[in-house]
Amino acid sequence: MASAHRCRVLMIYPRFISDSFWNFSEACELVGAKYPAAPLGLITVAALLPQDWDIRLVNRNTEELSDDDIASCDLVLTGGMLNQQPDTLDLIDLAHKFGKPVAVGGPDPTSSPHIYKSADFRVLGEAEGVIDEFVAAWERGERKGEFIAEKFTADVTKSPIPRFDLLKFDQYLYIGVQYSRGCPFTCEFCDIIELYGRVPRAKATPQILSELQALYDRGYRGHVDFVDDNLIGNKKALKIFLPELHKWQEERGYPFELSTEASINLADDDDLLEMMRAANFFAVFVGIESPDPVTLAATRKKQNTRRNIAESIHKIYSAGMFVTAGFIVGFDTEKIAMADAMADFIEEAAIPVSMVGLLYALPNTQLTRRLEKEGRLHTGHDVMPRIGGGDQCVMGMNFDTLRPLRDVLTDYKSVLGRVYAPAAYAARVKRLVSMLDRSGRPRELPEGDVRRDVGTTEALQKIFAQMPELREVFWDTFIHCAKTNPAATRYAVFLMAMYLHLGPYSRYVMSNIDRRIAEIDASPALQPETRPTAQVAVH
Repeated sequence: MASAHRCRVLMIYPRFISDSFWNFSEACELVGAKYPAAPLGLITVAALLPQDWDIRLVNRNTEELSDDDIASCDLVLTGGMLNQQPDTLDLIDLAHKFGKPVAVGGPDPTSSPHIYKSADFRVLGEAEGVIDEFVAAWERGERKGEFIAEKFTADVTKSPIPRFDLLKFDQYLYIGVQYSRGCPFTCEFCDIIELYGRVPRAKATPQILSELQALYDRGYRGHVDFVDDNLIGNKKALKIFLPELHKWQEERGYPFELSTEASINLADDDDLLEMMRAANFFAVFVGIESPDPVTLAATRKKQNTRRNIAESIHKIYSAGMFVTAGFIVGFDTEKIAMADAMADFIEEAAIPVSMVGLLYALPNTQLTRRLEKEGRLHTGHDVMPRIGGGDQCVMGMNFDTLRPLRDVLTDYKSVLGRVYAPAAYAARVKRLVSMLDRSGRPRELPEGDVRRDVGTTEALQKIFAQMPELREVFWDTFIHCAKTNPAATRYAVFLMAMYLHLGPYSRYVMSNIDRRIAEIDASPALQPETRPTAQVAVH
């Protein structure tokens, strides 16, 4: 698309709240990276803008933003997710100090546009469905406006190859691509179906292979994450794509190791597991949320019911992919014994990296609408603190709980204390590796992959240098893995490197929980009166 007037665009990727489970800064440092993930959304939008516009990208998570950066542009384009909200608002103020108009977009502005009323432009929804209207308005000389894409209708088969040339590859632990949008399930607390719908839309096979080829041609080698919120949402399309992906990888010597997010029913499909193994997937994030079938049914996570979840996780391990998982504390149906049940499950399933967070009612979800109807949602639930803050590990429970809040927080702390004790974490790594079948997969990483040295004893020594107290238990785990499953040893070292972040972070969260409990003890008014379950509809 050509434009009448060249526009100088400064894309700014806002800082994520620093106190986050997903930061992994220590693991990044081990391989010389600065941040885990690259800003795929912004570089996709960049590809949708007129080709003759001059576009620069500054990622506030990896580099400094200078006054000259802002002063030399015509338009600032920014936005992102809920945990980027405070910095996005600060960026709007900063740009306005320089007299520059600001356009915001992304999931959080789409979910809570009223929070971004200070922005000059709000581009809401999927960019493919609305970006042309924004560009046309800009080129007509308009300097304010709101542009709202029709929901769930963007044709992803027409989405262009992201502007990978705007990235500095060495800054990131991995680079993302997106194959599909949407999820067929109806989890009450999830905003994905509100943003992208329940009918997954997939890119064409040649299209996504062209994206991977563009990465390959620019010299990137290493970890590529399929950022889909549920890669297997459209199994029919995926089973056409995966054999072609396997062929593409094989012809190029497997330049990429792949990860993604999928629902637990992945374990039910042997053909799909084998296709993913062949294509060189090595890790999958799975939302488990709770081991309690009653809670899963109440929160509409039906795909996790009527199954032995631990056995499903182990089956994914047997296909050569390790699982990281999400768990949530604070559901209405939780019972007093939930802490032990959740920690016991994490141990049984052998999931080292377990993201255990407090329930947070995200804007415009079924959960939020129910809590508002019941009069339980706190005012300003969609506004993140501009100073300090944290993710849902610290900032959850933005509603009145059915159980006493003190009990919920105490259980949460108990889970974290158990699963992130060094010996417990190392034991899960050991058990995972004993089940991780990497036979038939490339043992060596390609030249240029920043992770090539991760599986070495030198990498382990770097871990010990940062946390000497881990030496005995982690060294024993390393030796066991090297002897029993050498093909999986580098994954064991990588998971141990993750503990450099997860161990201290879990202790940070527990200290915050202690402070919240102390506040409740000092002021009983902070704890709403416990409501009998019968008074509140549980869906």
